[in-house]
Amino acid sequence: MPSRQISPQSFDEILSDLGDDPAIPDPHGIRKAPSSKSPSSAPHNQPNKNVNLEFLKGMDLTIQAQKIGGLLVICACLLGVCGGLYIVYESFISHTQLIAQSSQKEISALQKEFGLLREELEQGQDDLYDSFDKLEVSIHSFKENKPLSKPSDKPKALPHEGELSRWRYLGASQKGNFHQAFFHTGKQSEMFEKGSVVLGDWRLSHIEKEAATLIHPHGRTIVLKPSKSE
Repeated sequence: MPSRQISPQSFDEILSDLGDDPAIPDPHGIRKAPSSKSPSSAPHNQPNKNVNLEFLKGMDLTIQAQKIGGLLVICACLLGVCGGLYIVYESFISHTQLIAQSSQKEISALQKEFGLLREELEQGQDDLYDSFDKLEVSIHSFKENKPLSKPSDKPKALPHEGELSRWRYLGASQKGNFHQAFFHTGKQSEMFEKGSVVLGDWRLSHIEKEAATLIHPHGRTIVLKPSKSE
């Protein structure tokens, strides 16, 4: 094995790393006491601690950033919901106002119509009262001016009218152009041709199966019927 050249400083560092081993001699007294090891080891562990602290701080910041991001998302959702509710509310209010305005217009139109109907009703009522008043005045005037009714005089009987009304028609016969009627005067039977004078100014004007008609120049008529039809 070839020999290795070790400097005294390197040798001292090796002894320092080996620690208090009694089997290894320390002629120069370069071995350090145990209490001096902790200061030497501190600089070696300090970078690890700083790295851990920085890592923990980074993790904490990340967690906080995530929490803040979640809160921002929740706030944004709440703001969106509130905005949507506000839009719906405004739309509902606008729709309600439109309905109220339309209803108000309809109510106003109905009020106008009712007003016109009431005026027409009042006018008709006034006209009706005027008509009643006029009718009442007319009735009073009619009662006051009503002429006293006088019993109508019975028309005077014409000569032989009473006697002829007691005759009875017996029948008729016709031969050619001659049409004759038979009567019973209460005393005897008589026969007269159509158009002939029966008694006084009375003439036989019509001869029928059911009746015979006597007329007078003054417009009176006497209708005589058969005895069995009486």
